[in-house]
Amino acid sequence: MQKNITATIITLNEEKHIADVIKNVQHVCDEVIVVDSFSSDKTVEIAENLGAKVIKQKYLGDGGQKAWCEQYAKNDWLLSIDADERFEDEALEMIKSIDLEKTQYEGFSFRRKSFIGKKYIHQWYPDRVVRLYNKTKCGYNTEGEHGAVQTKNFQKLDVYMLHYSFTDFGMLVRKADRFAVNLAHVRFKEGQRASWYDPFLHGLGAFFKGMIIKGGILGGLHEWHVGFASAYNAYMKYVIMLELQENEENK
Repeated sequence: MQKNITATIITLNEEKHIADVIKNVQHVCDEVIVVDSFSSDKTVEIAENLGAKVIKQKYLGDGGQKAWCEQYAKNDWLLSIDADERFEDEALEMIKSIDLEKTQYEGFSFRRKSFIGKKYIHQWYPDRVVRLYNKTKCGYNTEGEHGAVQTKNFQKLDVYMLHYSFTDFGMLVRKADRFAVNLAHVRFKEGQRASWYDPFLHGLGAFFKGMIIKGGILGGLHEWHVGFASAYNAYMKYVIMLELQENEENK
């Protein structure tokens, strides 16, 4: 076991996942910190029973919440993982083999395989993410819808994380709607503006990228469902941005 890595997990009502993810990272971490956004289920109880340090914090956004975790870690090296993710055994063995005291890198990235239910989504792969990083040299962004570790000095590891993104397609649609609204507001706040043709251009572009460039067309019917959902998400993001612009002009 690595003795100098802290796992950080942000949660909200994750009682179905929290035990498995904590047990997963305990293979390589000597500390687990769960930052919980006031769950109403048994997430906190389960985490504490497994030895995790639980801290409650109002949700600050994905990147903001993950950045906020860093101050509570006793170790410089952090392993950031979401409740619905797992490291494969090969990835855990790779982490154990890294000499973190002598490495020249600030972080390490993993390939991520994503699923809807039990269906692997080909067009979402490879989804490479930096999750093992030195908090004294880099960290998460605090702006935007999705958090990412901000570093260019990282090593790409050819091992895998598994991401159980959605339990079913209904969950995909519900989250896609919320994501489109939130991202439109973030981009508008950042100063980005849309033209009348952007919903069509980006909607078609998202479908083409997923189905043709990423190879979704070679998969089953579920890949088409994802392709259309991605196109809808991109389309609505720009529709909402246009609406925000109109509201701004009419003030």
